[in-house]
Amino acid sequence: MTVAKHETSVRVRYAETDRMGIVYHGNYFQYFEIGRTEAMRSLGATYRALEERGFALAVVECAANFRAAAKYDDELRIVTIPAPAGRVRLRFDYEIWRGEKLLCEGFTVLACLREGKPVELPPEIRAMIGTA
Repeated sequence: MTVAKHETSVRVRYAETDRMGIVYHGNYFQYFEIGRTEAMRSLGATYRALEERGFALAVVECAANFRAAAKYDDELRIVTIPAPAGRVRLRFDYEIWRGEKLLCEGFTVLACLREGKPVELPPEIRAMIGTA
């Protein structure tokens, strides 16, 4: 099963920029988180609901490849693609766009935890990424 891409948008706030007037590189990981949580919400799985059942999704690996700079007040489109990564882990791939220009690509891998220990992903998460 191929999971559809999810898109959401954010506008760059002044506080997210550095002295050079461009988005500080670490903030792209916050944009990834926005994309990930909104993608999960659109597929019927929220962090809050998982946490209420005792699950946590911890980032265990992440990377970003920067192609061009985003600046204050730019409207950015975050494209998020969930993908399977095992029984305990899931992966999200990201693209950050300004209009038709790709600014950044990246990914995160998350591990499912319960009481701090790795556990199998819950059924709704497996269904969300097509491994149910």
